[in-house]
Amino acid sequence: MTENSSIAAEQPTILRVLARICSYAFHPLFIPTYIFLWLTVRFPFAFHDLSPFVLFTRKITVFWMTAFFPAFSVFLLSQLKFIDNIYLRTQRERIAPYIITMIFYWWMWYLSLHWPEQPEVLKFFYLGIGLSTVAGLIINNFFKISMHAMGVGGAVMCVILTSFYYQVYLGVDIALIIIIAGTTCTARLILNEHANKEIYSGLLVGIACQAIAYHFSM
Repeated sequence: MTENSSIAAEQPTILRVLARICSYAFHPLFIPTYIFLWLTVRFPFAFHDLSPFVLFTRKITVFWMTAFFPAFSVFLLSQLKFIDNIYLRTQRERIAPYIITMIFYWWMWYLSLHWPEQPEVLKFFYLGIGLSTVAGLIINNFFKISMHAMGVGGAVMCVILTSFYYQVYLGVDIALIIIIAGTTCTARLILNEHANKEIYSGLLVGIACQAIAYHFSM
């Protein structure tokens, strides 16, 4: 048993179960879908040029391009024995998934540039998550930065920047996403999947990439 697994075993079983559920529910691959769905609920006027059917297909497209295909690619890599398992617990195992996810994220950003009927905020959001995969791949050469922290960090900054963009008060939304981010990062620490440095750096990268994308997109 490794030191990390030994420490994790010291946590109450119910706490570890809840931490694992939280890790699955707020996996970084799901964040783009959550943000898209949140925008359709909070800013439906931004999608008024889309028919209900087209909007539905856009939701499916976001999920398939940013969650399903990257996840399926990781599954194939594990089946082909290029990586040990789907949990990506080592830096070496994360290299190919980073590159694959980067391709899909950049493709979504490219599509957003050619879908003018979608909210402008999606342009900076997709650019931001694309930048975060690049930063994550580079930092992965030095230590195992937390993908979960990058994901929720980017989500927090996206909600804040969306509030600025539309000039509306989103206090409840911001508070909720901060709570989700804190809970997710705490869950990763409870499971001993990451050290503090890996969590904090992930948050900073996710936040910074969204800020940079917003600056150059708006």
